[in-house]
Amino acid sequence: MPVNTAPRTATWTYVEGEWLEGNPPLIGPTSHAMWLGSTVFDGARWFDGLSPDLDLHCQRVNRSATNMGLKPTMEAGEIERLALEGVKKFDGKTAIYIKPMYWAEHGTSFSVVAPDPESTRFALCLFEAPMHAAKPSSLTVSPYRRPNPEVAMTAAKTGSLYPNSGRMIIEARSRGFDNALARDMNGNVAETASSNIFMVKDGVVMTPVANGTFLSGITRARVIGLLREAGHDVREVTLTVEDFRNADEIFTSGNYSKIVPVTKLDDRDLQEGPVARKALDLYMDWARSTAA
Repeated sequence: MPVNTAPRTATWTYVEGEWLEGNPPLIGPTSHAMWLGSTVFDGARWFDGLSPDLDLHCQRVNRSATNMGLKPTMEAGEIERLALEGVKKFDGKTAIYIKPMYWAEHGTSFSVVAPDPESTRFALCLFEAPMHAAKPSSLTVSPYRRPNPEVAMTAAKTGSLYPNSGRMIIEARSRGFDNALARDMNGNVAETASSNIFMVKDGVVMTPVANGTFLSGITRARVIGLLREAGHDVREVTLTVEDFRNADEIFTSGNYSKIVPVTKLDDRDLQEGPVARKALDLYMDWARSTAA
């Protein structure tokens, strides 16, 4: 029986000048992206009439494309305009994930392995995806690591990095946890399998310093700035698993769910803390102010 390729929620995709409903067949078996992984994407959000930092996400997908060896074919401002046009195709009752994407159709003339930048294609996909902000999460330390820039395309938000995240999550869930705490190759904490991470100790907010092994997120940067403006001492430092095990509070940040409190790390239970609640309040207040 063939697999049902229909999307699981309402979906619209802009490609080559037109909006297509559902899951259009864009990549074939000879496409470079299909068998050699030359895909980059970004993810912004629309909810409650808000699209926080949409411009920054549109700018970043072009940087990712360049870092992957692709040739960005859309101006960031045009991607942003199209995204807001696409939002109008939905009923506005459910949050939307905004996903601009680039990929290579062919390899170069000198090596099929390397993507041909002149064959770069673009699509903008929007689909309904409910928000899960502030929904508590549990973590376990993953046996798998984040790669260094020397061995993986960590300077791009590329699909080729996500199978590693996927196996982290599957392994964590097999042991009863929601997500995984991921370390870098030196054994220091990088992030979770799907989001950036913060901890609080003695009133100081700390997050792993961006060292090229993980995506230093747009929401992460926004949260750091908002907390600092609110008077919190926020530091980007090297952190160990033991630091997190001794933390007073842990929470994550990411575009998909914004701020999520961590209420369990391995065998230690934690309470949802005041800094996570404050971070979410500050973020939402800021998002609403930018739409005013």
